[in-house]
Amino acid sequence: MPALLPYLYRRGFDLSTPNSEFLDQWTNPSDIFTALLILGGDGGEMVAKSVAQLAGRGLVPVAFSIGWVVFAVKSALSALAGNDLMPEADSKCIVINGKSGYVQENRSWLVGRLWRDFNRWMDPAVRAHLDAMLERKFDHEKALAERMVPGSGSRVLRRTSVGLCIAVYQAGPTSRSFAGRDLLYYVGFVVCILQLGIAAIPLGIFGDWSIFLVTTSGIILSFATCSISRWAEEKWACRVGTRKSILLSRGNGSQFVILILGEEEGFDLEDLAAGGGSQVTHLTQFQLMVLASLWIVLLITATGIKHHTWFLFAVCAVGVFQNIYVAITWRSPDAYGMPLKFKEVIGLPKVMDTLFEVEERYPSVGLSMRDIFFPGKLSLMEEQRWDSLRAAAK
Repeated sequence: MPALLPYLYRRGFDLSTPNSEFLDQWTNPSDIFTALLILGGDGGEMVAKSVAQLAGRGLVPVAFSIGWVVFAVKSALSALAGNDLMPEADSKCIVINGKSGYVQENRSWLVGRLWRDFNRWMDPAVRAHLDAMLERKFDHEKALAERMVPGSGSRVLRRTSVGLCIAVYQAGPTSRSFAGRDLLYYVGFVVCILQLGIAAIPLGIFGDWSIFLVTTSGIILSFATCSISRWAEEKWACRVGTRKSILLSRGNGSQFVILILGEEEGFDLEDLAAGGGSQVTHLTQFQLMVLASLWIVLLITATGIKHHTWFLFAVCAVGVFQNIYVAITWRSPDAYGMPLKFKEVIGLPKVMDTLFEVEERYPSVGLSMRDIFFPGKLSLMEEQRWDSLRAAAK
């Protein structure tokens, strides 16, 4: 104990030490940057969805960000295991063959996005028809309430859904592996140029070219990773030029059904909904392994940067925002290479009446949906009506 006292007495008591350590860390936070690159799991998911959104022929502008290292390694491991590279469908729906009535759960990311974003790209006539149905139902329920209890009509709430609304589209000439040239596509190039501009600031002011080197390398690697043809093969894993009538729906209780008429054009959505593609080739496995290795080399290189790291933070932050924007923003069917021409909308307040109407206009299509929306026993009159429609279709 006596030997310890002189040691404690000689130690400097300096309250400013933490200040300098915090200042150094916030001035050049290199250690945190490394941790973000390694632990960017959620960023990797955003990168995966961004690549899936824009994948196709030519350059695919997905900006460099902190999620790329994790994404590249996961993609390489997935390819080595023989698994799909495209992410799973992020919106559930079912795909119905309008002739056979065969129903399958959708596994295609592209079909899932078509269904998820339908409220955005639907023809205005579909929304107008639904609004008219809701208004008629609202007026009917108010009048009914007034007849039962005078003055109670004002307390009736307007419904948010009613009956069934079927939007009919005709498939146009398809373009497999087409990365749509819309705003979402061109924003990627603008963001990459912005990243290079940010990275050039420390080069121009301080002569520090390390940030510019890492940024340029990251952009080149991101473009190279997206250019692998496997992405497009899985995204459009289907036959082309079908005559099938295919329906997309969420099932019983769904407000909308999308009916797509093939007419010897368009993608075979049954094939597409099955998901996946051909077996991953050895070339694809080799390409992804090389790219994953280069991403790891870039990570190790980036960890050596000790000065002006805030500029690298800014570069990655801009990339993250672009990844998120691309991953969550809706696109029209045209941007996926499958233009759809609006034909008509069919919708009545009662679901069964809607199915009857569809069956009269498109034989076997209404019948293919009947068991989904009415899994129970039908009334005698309904059975007779279906029998007559079935006989007329033969």
